[in-house]
Amino acid sequence: MYQPKVTVKSAAEVKAILGADFPSQVAKVIDHIDSHCRTWIERCPFVVISSINAAGAMDVSPKGDPPGFVKVLDTHTLAVPDRLGNHRRDTFLNVLENPNVGLLFIVPRRREVVRVSGTAQVVRDSELLESMEINGKLPDLALLVRVREAFFHCGKSMIRSRMWEPDRWDPIDGLPTYAQALKDHANLSGPVSDIELGVARNETERLY
Repeated sequence: MYQPKVTVKSAAEVKAILGADFPSQVAKVIDHIDSHCRTWIERCPFVVISSINAAGAMDVSPKGDPPGFVKVLDTHTLAVPDRLGNHRRDTFLNVLENPNVGLLFIVPRRREVVRVSGTAQVVRDSELLESMEINGKLPDLALLVRVREAFFHCGKSMIRSRMWEPDRWDPIDGLPTYAQALKDHANLSGPVSDIELGVARNETERLY
């Protein structure tokens, strides 16, 4: 196991190394969803949600749907539907133990992202779930987020990663398939081809 030789142990060290905060980067953090954040969230098809349980174990979960799937209920409240997934339920179980969450809203072709943090509840309000219907199917649950902080994050990470530049993407040859990783990590029996068929069905027949 790798052992570091030089570690940073204090906030003062971090600040000394990275330099002083830019005033605008501190001042830009707001405590609600304003018109700019609302427009971004309503155009967003992909969000990543971080959560942590009472024991300190962390989880980061991707959520994707047509733009507007995350509902802006008011200037301090968001709602995220739960769709058919992997049956792990990590985010919901974490929130029941520790309500603090972070969300990262990504819009294709835009370099910036919007970051939101706050506290969450797991809810089943019928009218809310009905507003999230797709293809005649309602989510069983929704994550209700009370916004504590919201702000736009600059586009440097997207620029450096070339996320939206397909002509500069590296080839994907040699990457493990999900089926192969699933077989090896979960010690599944049977050929990979059977698992691949199950994965394909899951991705086409169990979206909603």
